[in-house]
Amino acid sequence: MVPEDLKENPHLVALGTMAEEFSDAFGELTIYIPRTDIVEACTLLKQRGFNRISAVTAVDWFPVEPRFEVIYHLHRLPVSSTHGAHERLRLKCRVSGENAEIDSVTSVWAGANWYEREIFDLFGIQFRNHPDLTRIMMPDYWEGHPLRKDFPIHGHKYDYAQEQ
Repeated sequence: MVPEDLKENPHLVALGTMAEEFSDAFGELTIYIPRTDIVEACTLLKQRGFNRISAVTAVDWFPVEPRFEVIYHLHRLPVSSTHGAHERLRLKCRVSGENAEIDSVTSVWAGANWYEREIFDLFGIQFRNHPDLTRIMMPDYWEGHPLRKDFPIHGHKYDYAQEQ
Protein backbone atom coordinates (compact mmCIF):
# COMPACT_ATOMS: atom_id res chain seq x y z
CA MET A 1 0.00 0.00 0.00
CA VAL A 2 1.43 3.36 -1.05
CA PRO A 3 1.20 6.04 1.65
CA GLU A 4 -0.93 9.02 0.64
CA ASP A 5 2.01 11.44 0.67
CA LEU A 6 3.92 9.28 -1.85
CA LYS A 7 1.08 8.40 -4.26
CA GLU A 8 1.78 11.46 -6.36
CA ASN A 9 5.57 11.34 -6.18
CA PRO A 10 6.63 11.93 -9.79
CA HIS A 11 9.76 9.77 -9.52
CA LEU A 12 7.83 6.76 -8.23
CA VAL A 13 5.23 7.27 -10.96
CA ALA A 14 7.96 7.52 -13.64
CA LEU A 15 9.75 4.38 -12.41
CA GLY A 16 6.49 2.43 -12.39
CA THR A 17 6.99 -1.29 -11.80
CA MET A 18 10.77 -0.87 -11.48
CA ALA A 19 10.09 0.45 -7.96
CA GLU A 20 9.82 -2.75 -5.92
CA GLU A 21 9.77 -1.08 -2.50
CA PHE A 22 10.21 2.42 -1.21
CA SER A 23 10.29 4.51 1.92
CA ASP A 24 10.49 8.15 2.83
CA ALA A 25 12.66 8.84 5.85
CA PHE A 26 13.80 12.28 6.92
CA GLY A 27 12.54 13.78 3.68
CA GLU A 28 14.66 11.53 1.47
CA LEU A 29 13.03 8.97 -0.76
CA THR A 30 14.61 5.50 -0.96
CA ILE A 31 13.55 3.21 -3.81
CA TYR A 32 14.49 -0.45 -4.21
CA ILE A 33 15.12 -1.34 -7.86
CA PRO A 34 15.75 -4.85 -9.26
CA ARG A 35 19.47 -5.09 -10.04
CA THR A 36 18.61 -5.95 -13.66
CA ASP A 37 16.92 -2.54 -14.06
CA ILE A 38 19.54 -0.29 -12.47
CA VAL A 39 20.92 1.25 -15.68
CA GLU A 40 17.43 1.89 -17.06
CA ALA A 41 16.28 3.43 -13.77
CA CYS A 42 19.38 5.64 -13.52
CA THR A 43 19.01 6.76 -17.14
CA LEU A 44 15.38 7.71 -16.51
CA LEU A 45 16.23 9.58 -13.32
CA LYS A 46 19.07 11.45 -15.01
CA GLN A 47 16.59 12.56 -17.69
CA ARG A 48 14.33 13.70 -14.84
CA GLY A 49 17.07 16.06 -13.57
CA PHE A 50 19.22 13.96 -11.25
CA ASN A 51 22.41 15.23 -12.83
CA ARG A 52 24.86 14.14 -10.14
CA ILE A 53 25.70 10.85 -8.47
CA SER A 54 27.06 11.89 -5.10
CA ALA A 55 27.98 8.40 -3.84
CA VAL A 56 27.71 4.68 -4.45
CA THR A 57 28.29 2.32 -1.58
CA ALA A 58 27.42 -1.18 -0.43
CA VAL A 59 26.33 -3.07 2.66
CA ASP A 60 27.07 -6.71 3.47
CA TRP A 61 24.15 -8.35 5.30
CA PHE A 62 25.93 -11.73 5.71
CA PRO A 63 24.59 -14.36 6.48
CA VAL A 64 21.29 -13.04 5.06
CA GLU A 65 20.61 -13.66 1.36
CA PRO A 66 20.56 -11.61 -0.80
CA ARG A 67 23.79 -10.76 0.89
CA PHE A 68 24.57 -7.30 -0.46
CA GLU A 69 22.84 -4.02 -1.12
CA VAL A 70 24.36 -1.53 -3.54
CA ILE A 71 23.20 2.00 -2.71
CA TYR A 72 23.21 4.93 -5.14
CA HIS A 73 22.88 8.48 -3.80
CA LEU A 74 21.51 10.79 -6.49
CA HIS A 75 21.39 14.55 -6.38
CA ARG A 76 19.36 16.94 -8.47
CA LEU A 77 21.19 20.22 -8.82
CA PRO A 78 18.99 22.90 -10.37
CA VAL A 79 20.54 24.38 -13.51
CA SER A 80 19.29 27.83 -12.51
CA SER A 81 17.50 29.50 -9.61
CA THR A 82 14.21 29.29 -11.52
CA HIS A 83 14.31 25.51 -11.99
CA GLY A 84 13.36 24.22 -8.54
CA ALA A 85 15.33 23.18 -5.53
CA HIS A 86 17.97 20.65 -4.71
CA GLU A 87 16.59 17.14 -4.37
CA ARG A 88 18.13 13.90 -3.18
CA LEU A 89 17.09 10.34 -3.95
CA ARG A 90 18.49 7.00 -2.88
CA LEU A 91 18.29 3.84 -5.00
CA LYS A 92 19.05 0.43 -3.55
CA CYS A 93 19.61 -2.89 -5.31
CA ARG A 94 19.83 -6.26 -3.63
CA VAL A 95 22.67 -8.44 -4.91
CA SER A 96 23.10 -12.13 -4.21
CA GLY A 97 26.26 -13.38 -2.53
CA GLU A 98 26.30 -16.34 -4.92
CA ASN A 99 26.30 -14.12 -8.01
CA ALA A 100 27.64 -10.81 -6.70
CA GLU A 101 27.33 -8.71 -9.84
CA ILE A 102 25.35 -5.78 -11.11
CA ASP A 103 25.55 -3.57 -14.20
CA SER A 104 27.80 -0.52 -14.02
CA VAL A 105 26.14 2.90 -14.18
CA THR A 106 29.29 4.61 -15.51
CA SER A 107 27.51 4.93 -18.86
CA VAL A 108 24.98 7.19 -17.11
CA TRP A 109 27.28 9.04 -14.71
CA ALA A 110 31.03 8.85 -15.32
CA GLY A 111 31.45 9.83 -11.67
CA ALA A 112 30.34 6.34 -10.60
CA ASN A 113 33.66 4.92 -11.85
CA TRP A 114 35.76 5.16 -8.70
CA TYR A 115 32.83 4.36 -6.38
CA GLU A 116 32.19 1.11 -8.24
CA ARG A 117 35.89 0.24 -8.20
CA GLU A 118 35.98 0.81 -4.44
CA ILE A 119 32.96 -1.49 -3.94
CA PHE A 120 34.56 -4.11 -6.17
CA ASP A 121 37.82 -3.89 -4.24
CA LEU A 122 36.39 -3.92 -0.72
CA PHE A 123 33.25 -6.07 -1.15
CA GLY A 124 34.02 -8.15 -4.26
CA ILE A 125 30.87 -7.11 -6.16
CA GLN A 126 31.44 -7.24 -9.93
CA PHE A 127 30.19 -4.33 -12.08
CA ARG A 128 29.44 -5.56 -15.59
CA ASN A 129 30.53 -3.24 -18.43
CA HIS A 130 32.73 -1.15 -16.14
CA PRO A 131 35.54 0.48 -18.17
CA ASP A 132 38.35 -0.37 -15.71
CA LEU A 133 37.24 -2.69 -12.91
CA THR A 134 40.56 -2.98 -11.07
CA ARG A 135 41.52 -2.57 -7.43
CA ILE A 136 41.65 1.01 -6.26
CA MET A 137 42.55 0.75 -2.55
CA MET A 138 44.15 -2.61 -1.87
CA PRO A 139 47.36 -3.84 -3.56
CA ASP A 140 46.83 -5.93 -6.71
CA TYR A 141 48.12 -9.06 -4.97
CA TRP A 142 45.74 -8.69 -1.99
CA GLU A 143 43.53 -11.72 -1.42
CA GLY A 144 39.91 -11.25 -0.44
CA HIS A 145 37.69 -8.26 0.18
CA PRO A 146 38.18 -6.62 3.59
CA LEU A 147 34.68 -5.15 4.07
CA ARG A 148 32.94 -8.50 3.71
CA LYS A 149 31.61 -9.64 7.06
CA ASP A 150 33.22 -13.04 6.65
CA PHE A 151 36.69 -11.53 6.11
CA PRO A 152 38.99 -12.52 9.01
CA ILE A 153 38.96 -9.85 11.72
CA HIS A 154 42.75 -9.72 11.84
CA GLY A 155 43.02 -10.01 8.07
CA HIS A 156 44.92 -12.61 6.18
CA LYS A 157 48.56 -13.20 7.02
CA TYR A 158 50.25 -10.37 5.18
CA ASP A 159 53.92 -9.78 4.49
CA TYR A 160 54.76 -6.09 4.22
CA ALA A 161 58.08 -7.01 2.64
CA GLN A 162 56.19 -7.14 -0.65
CA GLU A 163 55.75 -3.36 -0.43
CA GLN A 164 59.38 -2.73 -1.43
